[in-house]
Amino acid sequence: MRVLVTNDDGVHAPGLGALVRALAGWAAAEEGREVVVAAPLANYSGASSAVGTVYEREAVGCRRVRIEGASEIEAYGIDAPPALTAIIGAFGAFGPSPDLIVSGINLGVNVGRSVLHSGTIGAALSTAQHGFRGLAVSLRSLPTPHEWETASTLALGILSTVAAAPPRTVVNLNVPNLPLDELRGVVAAGISDAGIIKGAHAELDGEVGTVRLALGTAIPSLGDTTGEDSTDAALVGAGYATLTALHGVGEDRRPEARAVVERALRALDERNAR
Repeated sequence: MRVLVTNDDGVHAPGLGALVRALAGWAAAEEGREVVVAAPLANYSGASSAVGTVYEREAVGCRRVRIEGASEIEAYGIDAPPALTAIIGAFGAFGPSPDLIVSGINLGVNVGRSVLHSGTIGAALSTAQHGFRGLAVSLRSLPTPHEWETASTLALGILSTVAAAPPRTVVNLNVPNLPLDELRGVVAAGISDAGIIKGAHAELDGEVGTVRLALGTAIPSLGDTTGEDSTDAALVGAGYATLTALHGVGEDRRPEARAVVERALRALDERNAR
């Protein structure tokens, strides 16, 4: 089983280092397990599934890097956003194609609407479009210190399950920043409507100005959950780790969406008939 590790915080981020050290121990425990790292050289948080202006360059830069505490693991920093970096690794740039892409550990949970914007998740979803399986792992950023071990332990616990899933499967794991023995459990969760950007207001002085953003938080301030709210944000806020299966770009097969396409086609036919 071969695992490709990537992220959006950059190849030198502490979350990636913690995950790689855990995977190094996992690989050493059984013959046939392999780990390779391909992650962006810079921080690309919020990059979603962007690949950049690939048609304007024939190649991207890369360099060998060393992950502290896991020097035996082959690791590369790529001058590219997370999605392109993961695709490069998945297509075999640094050895055989992986059985699983693991993206993270991201500093900050990816729940609610932030799922759409996350480079951590974008890397996994982008490779899934090519038939690969992915696991995105994120840890709540507050309070400090950061309990990387909790997130890496849970990730290792489901590694084989996700690797054996059908092609194009992506699982999103969000973990509260708690010691493992204080975690209230691991549960399935839906995606909440929580979002970080709440509004925007332009302030212009003549022809130039600024747009001020109204920011919220993806995690509610909850001490408990009644079970009525089974969404990722509420559950992580209540001390549970959550698992959510995700899928990327696909045709909208809802009847109401198809009806819009049909009406648009009729409108074009009527315009051309005039």
